[in-house]
Amino acid sequence: MTSSALPDDPTSPQVPVDDLLRDLARLQAENRQLQHAVASHAVIDQAIGVLVVLGQVGPDDGFAVLRDVSQNTNTKLSSIAQHIVKHAQGVALPDLVLAELRAALARGT
Repeated sequence: MTSSALPDDPTSPQVPVDDLLRDLARLQAENRQLQHAVASHAVIDQAIGVLVVLGQVGPDDGFAVLRDVSQNTNTKLSSIAQHIVKHAQGVALPDLVLAELRAALARGT
């Protein structure tokens, strides 16, 4: 089958199946990327909340702290956020992340 139009429907556009499959694959990939972005954003917001409460910084400064720790440890910001959220749940921070987090909070970033 090379087209998606029904034979008895003269108003249906003739779109090759290959084009439809390519569009479907692209949309599925885009959907996965958006789902990942939403999940990452939620974890980042949670980590900012942890820093606001435990680090006694404002939300903008909380994001700046996350960014600085991410840059100084060469680690994705979402990974740093995950570490901080887990730390708030009782999991120890990796030594490098802990050191950079303390430094960023001390700088008042």
